[in-house]
Amino acid sequence: MAIKLGWYAKENERTIHHGKIPRVGGLAIFIAFLIGSVLFVEKNETLRAVILRGSIIFVEGFLDDIFDVKPLVKIIFQLAAATVLIFMGNVYLKVIRLPFNIVLNINLLGYIVTYLWIVGITNAVNLLDGLDGLASGFCIIVLMTIAIISAIFKIRNSYIISLVLAGSAMGFLFHNFHPASVFMGDCGSQFLGFMIAAISVYSFKSTTFITLAIPIILLFVPIFDTFSAIARRTLEHQKISAPDKRHFHHILMNNLDLGQTGATLTIYCITAVFGFTAYSYIVDPATGGTILLLLVIIFEIFIEYTGMISNTYRPILSILDKIASRHYHKSDKSKE
Repeated sequence: MAIKLGWYAKENERTIHHGKIPRVGGLAIFIAFLIGSVLFVEKNETLRAVILRGSIIFVEGFLDDIFDVKPLVKIIFQLAAATVLIFMGNVYLKVIRLPFNIVLNINLLGYIVTYLWIVGITNAVNLLDGLDGLASGFCIIVLMTIAIISAIFKIRNSYIISLVLAGSAMGFLFHNFHPASVFMGDCGSQFLGFMIAAISVYSFKSTTFITLAIPIILLFVPIFDTFSAIARRTLEHQKISAPDKRHFHHILMNNLDLGQTGATLTIYCITAVFGFTAYSYIVDPATGGTILLLLVIIFEIFIEYTGMISNTYRPILSILDKIASRHYHKSDKSKE
């Protein structure tokens, strides 16, 4: 039907696929999720709000896949869905928990942080959908980790809805892994991104750990990619919404010659490592925090080495170059 109606991904200078591939595969994920939710999820007002607002995002993404909706319209839809989720579903951050048992009542600021989180993660996952099977596989790993952590905290509805959504994405991944026969499109990537953002706030807003620490660790890859893109386009005086082929997965695929499958599997592994880090953070915050710090440093060096933001941005590598240069000169003098 998608091919007959023209709902397929068009080839251009930015695309890496060939042929007419349907781009509304998110419809399968959405329908499977609705059926699974009816069968397995215990209903309450909050979860109804989460599912209903996810439906709004799906509809907006579906329209975008068909008519190419403007970025401003996308943001309006996302803000509208977030508004109903926050005020009807009561899903928002009321406190921010910091180390050393410091708890801040943020009141109105909590609404702003929740808006930024939901809209930011929705678009971050959407940006990640650049290679066959990348976004769907990434979301499966994140959702399975959320399910495990929710089970540890005994948040039953959270781990059930996470498993239902992961199962919906997993069924789709069989048709979406390289070479893909169908793309999820914005209706799939934005829906998954919105649901992950909403579930993470719903699940962890009342935990005793640092607020949003767990979901930030889990979603580090798309968050890192999004901030890198914003910094890169700002420095190059481009629109933030301007597309390019310098995202994290493009760097892995082209600059490091990993290819589509290699880049996708690499990001799967990285996401799994961050999932393990999130789990470690729950078991032992000091160990988890140390692992996270090392991972952040590695990613910073990767950004500088590949010129992902700018070829002139090299703070850590410049320091390492100076240290290496001093060591080289000292060794030369000792030989003399």
